Amino acid sequence: MIEPHAPAPPGTTPPWAGPARLPVGPGTGRFLVLACVFVCAACGLVYELELVALATYLIGDSVTQASVVLSVMVFAMGIGSLAAKRLRWRAAAAFGALEAALALVGGCSAMTLYAVFAWTGAWGGVWESAPRCLLVAFSLAIGLLIGAEVPLLMELIQRIRRQDAGGAVADLFAADYVGALVGGLAFPFLLLPWLGQLTGALLTGTVNVMAGGALVLGLFRGDLTRRARRLLLLANVTVLALLATAAVLVDDFERAARHAVYGEDVRVAVQSEVQEIVLTGGTDGRSLDLFLDGRLRVSGRDEHRYHEALVHPAMNGPHARVLILGGGDGLAAREVLRHPGVDHVDIVELDEEVVRLARSDPALAALNGHVYGDARVHVTTADAFGALRRMPSATYDVVVADLPDPGITASTKLYSREFYGLVRRVLTDHGRILVHAGPVASRPRVFWTVDATMRAAGLHTVPFRVGGRASAFAAGPDRTTGASRAAHDWGFVLASPAPCPALHQARLTADARAAARTRVVGVPVSTLAHPRY
Repeated sequence: MIEPHAPAPPGTTPPWAGPARLPVGPGTGRFLVLACVFVCAACGLVYELELVALATYLIGDSVTQASVVLSVMVFAMGIGSLAAKRLRWRAAAAFGALEAALALVGGCSAMTLYAVFAWTGAWGGVWESAPRCLLVAFSLAIGLLIGAEVPLLMELIQRIRRQDAGGAVADLFAADYVGALVGGLAFPFLLLPWLGQLTGALLTGTVNVMAGGALVLGLFRGDLTRRARRLLLLANVTVLALLATAAVLVDDFERAARHAVYGEDVRVAVQSEVQEIVLTGGTDGRSLDLFLDGRLRVSGRDEHRYHEALVHPAMNGPHARVLILGGGDGLAAREVLRHPGVDHVDIVELDEEVVRLARSDPALAALNGHVYGDARVHVTTADAFGALRRMPSATYDVVVADLPDPGITASTKLYSREFYGLVRRVLTDHGRILVHAGPVASRPRVFWTVDATMRAAGLHTVPFRVGGRASAFAAGPDRTTGASRAAHDWGFVLASPAPCPALHQARLTADARAAARTRVVGVPVSTLAHPRY
């Protein structure tokens, strides 16, 4: 497609650097090039954000995944820019081929990553590092192609009308940065909620290849040989056909992949504004499982043990007013309402879709005892941290923190010293808080960091553990894992602003003594500025 030119005599302008033969005026030509820069920049940023989002969902730890994707991609962009210098002599053809490749790689990256995740199980054995290697490979490839765009576009815009390098760079980067802004806003507010990750990436690739192909085959067709035009047209049509085929099959692909991940008994699969919610089982005697973003949060086989341990120790004492942070599934509230003397239960849940399912899904509503039909239960859709800041002091006798695992980056602030300071403020003098602090045996340092952080916030603590899970998966807020790596216990911390009988009694239990044997001394306190999980 790209054919070499003979070198130009010294002191003369090489043929490929002369004025372009355009079907429109120079002003219109420059506008069209800058418009293409705008579109391609938007698409490039969507590819980056899509990789970060999907990697966080599939692998976990959003800070690590974002750092890997962005750092590798920026590095690759520098290499791509250097490599593109060798293609300036055929800038139009090179740019057209580049955009076709970028559209194919970027558009199909989400489906490829999700397919590998779905059909290779729990990443055991040889697949242990597969998702990270694939993530780095896509980041490198997309970064190389994005980095090569700017030198080629600079050459094209200069061939329309020569201007000083500073002015040309300013125009090019202005269009590039504004396009990146649009792409960065379109991904979370339009593509992700309306189309999802897979279809959104495919649509982005389609826009990308159409913009690049239109610019080269329309505006710069005079720079292409007949053979180059045919090959470039064939490449663009092929990429469009592949992306269109994938878009048509994406629903079937998602169903098949979801069954590969969650099993064949998927009843409900909803993408809310916060997370993906999947319900399996719950009919014909099959156990109900609730997954949030791929993590098994509720297992009907043993959820009662988790929620009993999460609630009942804290109810030993005054408990007229209870606050549940998280727990939109209603299962913690079910345990709270089993105690006489409860007058008021407030649930603060981030995702209203979880609450809707807990009300309306027959199996989940039956499992939680239809707690949302009880007049004592009141729900607020809000972030737990922000909700606590708005609450008056000394409001609750009991606070139950049924929150995502402290090892998940998004929930780190909910296990910070500042967070427990807010909880301490809303508790009465002899109130109690009970926190799920992750598995003890497999992650003792995280568990004892939670305990140390609560003590640093002025709370008297009693850590304890409950073991013997019935299922191979974590029924609390832990990451879905294979049976060989599943956690087999839950860790909890019961705490109060002042010593009270509930703490004294809890300290004497076998569960508390079992946790004490795993103690890790000297762990640092986790704060908003210095998270330790």
